[in-house]
Amino acid sequence: MVVKNAKLEATAVKPEQYPEKNLQEVVFVGRSNVGKSSIINSLANRKSLARVGSTPGKTRVINFYNIDDKLYLVDLPGYGYAGVSKTMKASWGNIVETYLNTRENIQLIIMLVDIRHKPTQDDKIMYEWLAANMVRHVVVASKADKISRSAIKPRLKEIKDALGVPDEVKIIPYSSENGAGRDELWTMIEESISGI
Repeated sequence: MVVKNAKLEATAVKPEQYPEKNLQEVVFVGRSNVGKSSIINSLANRKSLARVGSTPGKTRVINFYNIDDKLYLVDLPGYGYAGVSKTMKASWGNIVETYLNTRENIQLIIMLVDIRHKPTQDDKIMYEWLAANMVRHVVVASKADKISRSAIKPRLKEIKDALGVPDEVKIIPYSSENGAGRDELWTMIEESISGI
């Protein structure tokens, strides 16, 4: 997909702050520092649409990025960062849970895991939620350029086994640096969004 116009339209912590436009939404979930902002920038073909934080756990709000007035790419706060207080973690959890449980425009959830590391307990909990709620989803193994090509397949199998990903759910290796996986992920997004 060729993106002509991409902009941050809203940041929200509660439902009344969500955008009023009735666009379909593609949602990014994953641990802090897994590369959600980088992948959003890569998909939108922009260098700094989503701010890439130097500190993990920086995104504390839901960011809605308007893509050509056709859909929103929605960046949820990352989970599992140890350097924040329990109170902060609980408030992020509430922000994310409220959005996921109340938003009707969600068409696809893209769950990011770092290809270099085994999925964490938080990743497993997130994936169990996706499976239990029967939400259409895809798993993206980010930072694929950081490992050798020969290591990619075994890593994907490790992620699949650790999370219990069924065969019909894709795991896409992705690199924001060289664009590997970008076309495949856009195809998945386009298939999930009607009228794009």
